[in-house]
Amino acid sequence: MVFKKTDKFMTLLMKISTNLKESADFFADYKIKNISDLKIFFDTIKKYENAGDEYIHEVIVELNKAFITPIEREDILQLSMSLDDVLDGFEHCAALFEMYSMTQADEYMIKFVEAIRGCAIEIEKAVELLSTKKLLDIRDHAIKIKDYESKCDGILRQSIKNLFAVEKDPIRIIQYKEIYEGLEIIADDCQEVANTLESIIMKNA
Repeated sequence: MVFKKTDKFMTLLMKISTNLKESADFFADYKIKNISDLKIFFDTIKKYENAGDEYIHEVIVELNKAFITPIEREDILQLSMSLDDVLDGFEHCAALFEMYSMTQADEYMIKFVEAIRGCAIEIEKAVELLSTKKLLDIRDHAIKIKDYESKCDGILRQSIKNLFAVEKDPIRIIQYKEIYEGLEIIADDCQEVANTLESIIMKNA
């Protein structure tokens, strides 16, 4: 496998993964104190998601024009779409926070978000290795992503067990459970990115 020094597909994949990492950092670090902060939180995540959609559109346009691609075009598209799914998950959860006026993240949400941030860090590193043709080195990052996802499985079980033990308001139970499950879906989508990367390694290394 030979890439041009500045292959346009690898450049776009790097932009997508960096945008994802930046959105994960914002999602984890932004401090929500009141209702108006929730609007800022959602609007900013939406901007990251829109930027991701634009990059995906660029990938599709370039795939339709390209005669030769650095890896199989289906793999480029699959990796792009799986990265976009993670961003869509951020947007969905930010929308839930705003819709339910959730101004206080509990300990489980914080654990989820930190694990997801860890996934995003590993994803960016893995895509950078892909762009520099260091395929076998990607595997370690894929394993770390899957470890974070497994951690999120445990957090989901703990969070829901605790929720039903301590929360008496059925409306709040529904709201918290939906947010926990939304965060777990983001982790699942990160694992799908790892699976796609491993498939690319298998085909090209």
